[in-house]
Amino acid sequence: MASTSHIDIGGLEERLRAEVDGEIRFDSGSRAAYSTDASNYRVVPIGVVVPRTVDAAADAIRVCRQFDVPVLSRGGGTTLSGQTTNAAVVIDWTKYCNRLISVDVEARTCVVEPGILLDDLNAQLAEHELQFGPQPGSHGQCSLGGMIGNNSCGATAQKYGKTADNVRRLEIVTYDGMRCWVGPTTDDELAEIVQEGGRRGEVYRQLVELRDRCADEVRRQFPDIPRRVSGYNLDWLLPEHGFDVARMLVGSEGSLVAVLRAELDLVPVPEARALVVFGFPDIVEAASAVPEVLEHCDPVMLEGFSGELTDLMRPQHMYLDNLSLFPDGYGWLMVQVGAATPDEANAELDRLMSGLGKSPDDPDVAVARERSEMAKILMAREAGFGAAYRPPGMSEGWNGWEDSAVPPDRLGEYLSDLFDLYERVGYERPALFGHFGHGCVHTLSPFRLRTPSGLRQMREFMFAAADLVAHYGGSVSGEHGDGRARSELLEHMFGKDIVRAFTELKAIFDPFQRMNPGIIVSPDRVDEHIRIGPDFRPAHPQSSFQFPDDQGDFTTAVSRCVGIGRCRTSTGGVMCPSYMVTGEEEHSTRGRSRLLFEMMQGHDDSAIDDGWRSEAVKDALDLCLSCKGCKSDCPVSVDMATYKAEFLSHHYAGRLRPAAHYSMGWLPVLSRLVQIAPQLANTAMRTRGLADVAKRLGGIAPERKAPEFARQSFQDWWRHRRVTEPVPGQPGAVVLWPDSFTNYFQPQVAQAAVLLLEDAGFRVAVPTRPVCCGLTWISTGQLKTAQRMLRRSLDVLQPWIEAETPVIGLEPSCTAVFRSDARDLFPNDEQVQRLQNLTMTLSEALTKQVPLPGWTPPQVDRSAVVQTHCHQHAIMGFGADEELMRRAGIDADVLDSGCCGLAGNFGFEKGHYDVSMACAERVLFPALRAAPQDTLVLADGFSCRTQITQGLTDREPRHLAEVLAAALRPRD
Repeated sequence: MASTSHIDIGGLEERLRAEVDGEIRFDSGSRAAYSTDASNYRVVPIGVVVPRTVDAAADAIRVCRQFDVPVLSRGGGTTLSGQTTNAAVVIDWTKYCNRLISVDVEARTCVVEPGILLDDLNAQLAEHELQFGPQPGSHGQCSLGGMIGNNSCGATAQKYGKTADNVRRLEIVTYDGMRCWVGPTTDDELAEIVQEGGRRGEVYRQLVELRDRCADEVRRQFPDIPRRVSGYNLDWLLPEHGFDVARMLVGSEGSLVAVLRAELDLVPVPEARALVVFGFPDIVEAASAVPEVLEHCDPVMLEGFSGELTDLMRPQHMYLDNLSLFPDGYGWLMVQVGAATPDEANAELDRLMSGLGKSPDDPDVAVARERSEMAKILMAREAGFGAAYRPPGMSEGWNGWEDSAVPPDRLGEYLSDLFDLYERVGYERPALFGHFGHGCVHTLSPFRLRTPSGLRQMREFMFAAADLVAHYGGSVSGEHGDGRARSELLEHMFGKDIVRAFTELKAIFDPFQRMNPGIIVSPDRVDEHIRIGPDFRPAHPQSSFQFPDDQGDFTTAVSRCVGIGRCRTSTGGVMCPSYMVTGEEEHSTRGRSRLLFEMMQGHDDSAIDDGWRSEAVKDALDLCLSCKGCKSDCPVSVDMATYKAEFLSHHYAGRLRPAAHYSMGWLPVLSRLVQIAPQLANTAMRTRGLADVAKRLGGIAPERKAPEFARQSFQDWWRHRRVTEPVPGQPGAVVLWPDSFTNYFQPQVAQAAVLLLEDAGFRVAVPTRPVCCGLTWISTGQLKTAQRMLRRSLDVLQPWIEAETPVIGLEPSCTAVFRSDARDLFPNDEQVQRLQNLTMTLSEALTKQVPLPGWTPPQVDRSAVVQTHCHQHAIMGFGADEELMRRAGIDADVLDSGCCGLAGNFGFEKGHYDVSMACAERVLFPALRAAPQDTLVLADGFSCRTQITQGLTDREPRHLAEVLAAALRPRD
């Protein structure tokens, strides 16, 4: 990697700001956020440019050329090979340059900008019943520009081929400013271009000379397999392939040109699909069966999945329901077929099973004919790789040798020899899956990157593996490209002459060696720039949270993120709400993890050098809603809400905090004080002048209305009810937790819950002393106070905990504290562990622990739109709620809306209102506006109900307890 010490950084930044229509970022936070991708590698960039148009991106490259500065084009940054991290000016195309420009339905083509995400493109194409065929596992966050850069494939490449097979033309720009469209070229067109001269003519002339000189060697040395993704695609320049410069450039990893626009071939969306899973004693036998499967069908996808992966998933409780759909075996093949009608798809599946002598009734066969069932199986396949990254109690899994490919008919032999190599080098056998129909294997290796001897061992393995794959006529990369992980191995695969031709090709397009240098040509060593290598020496600070799943260490916890980028999706799931509305890398879970990682100063060139006092880290975390969506949705269970709380605890230690930390963080105490005169407080907050002053002093967004306090708290209502409470250990006894939000603001929810629980035969007890789970102090990083509050509540609950009495929570965020945060604060406290196991939601109690024989919930018989609280999604799950609603006759439309946007104190804090409302407007508010007025609106979270009430005044959201209690009928 070339030195950047000669660069006039200040002059470069000034010129970019003056001449480029885009966001120019040379701050430490931005550089930290882009320092790594999803690979093992880390290089801090010079700066970041987020162009608003593709023309602006071309301008940025022009300015970089004037300052002799390297350029790196970056899409979703989801690569596992390290080609999107470099000492360069990073151009991030995804925020603005993400349009679908045109669609030609008849020709089945479209023109796109490079920053468009694959799932977004296919969603826009759905009305035309078309799609882009290749679909990598990162389809929710990978961009088309990144797919073109890597020649991405995915499972559906079995049917539709690699990205290169689906690209028709590209508009490109070179480092020295040549801008043109390229594609297949006839002999006449080629002669005309060369004759025209100029930079384009010279490029084409040199390409012709290179082709003619190397054609025979290319035909000899390029592996004839479906998944050769390594090196440059010189084979597309051959006469038999039409001198296709566009397809030749696909897979060049930004090292030759930047892509401004792309014309893509599209395929029809299959009307129907069906899937069968075959079980085998091990993954080698499964791989050996691939040729026979291909003899009997032309699948959309043919995937392999090893038993070692399920062994890693089950202890982590990952997708257990999905795994239950797998048949007997310890290695599996998943075969999906597509057809015009369900009958045709099922008939093809039946022919396949018949040809293999199999039946749906066999214990080693599982058939899925419904899309929902297929989706669950494939979701387990996609999620399995995440389980291998950080398996508890086992060696970490690392990229590097994660996507080799061989001829499919030799896959079984290759895997057997590969496992022998792992054993010979001294590694345990890895878990793996892969696109077996194309001979592509995805595996994470137990490299020991943190020591010099471990790096030497990794290097020895990589070169031995390259020789092995070359022996089988395969490719060191069958999916993710070469990048930093495998560029150094190309000579072992192709030989010296072809690698020399790659160098010549690089010189034709990039004579100054400034486009993503060190990738493919003149590569850095595979063991250089390792993110967590021997030179990584981070701080290990004392922390309030104990991070029991990360060796009790904050630094280990923030290093958990491997950069897969699932948090960068624009639709679906809970993670990451602020990224979904801002499109900013720093506002993704991954981006924030990167800044925290840099903050720990594990490297001499760390982009963040002011530790816990870092304003860059604080700003990145400021828009984190602490929704905990990442804890469940992230493949490696990053818990940014906890990291944020820990950071805030240190950042404000010994310093004055923001006003909202006092007004919102101490809300339980303030609410208790207000009970002296709640109506007076409500009147004051409705009086304009007083309310404005109070919000300004409390750091509350001026656009927000303060929720009204109840005239009587739930605990006060309970005292006046004068019922005989059960004693600890009494059959049917439960403790109903009086969280601060329900207790002081909406006690009718708890009152309804009491009626329901009693109707079901429970004996209800309610703590009458002031109690609090500590949530508001946790979310504002006042962790010492949170610990004290938790201790007091544990003292109150102690006799009930000792008697193993269930504790029922009504507010999901408070329930989640008992189920998760308390254990993270006190991992070795037996009382906390018991409370964790005893705490349940109202729905869990009413579906799993009802003491009254034959009890059924009251029948509501209505439709409902349901907003799931983020913490419930992440910690408790929503299955019991869905079951309870089903039993009650509620036709529930559970929205895939993510966070409502209020998220406790977040949406009330000054400066957050716009992001908060944008989160709600993404899915939740439009869905509620579209719902008929007689449709119930259910939201168990106080924040969710508040957001809906303040954003849509014509809808009345209710807790499920209220709706069920209202439908109660007298029992005989």
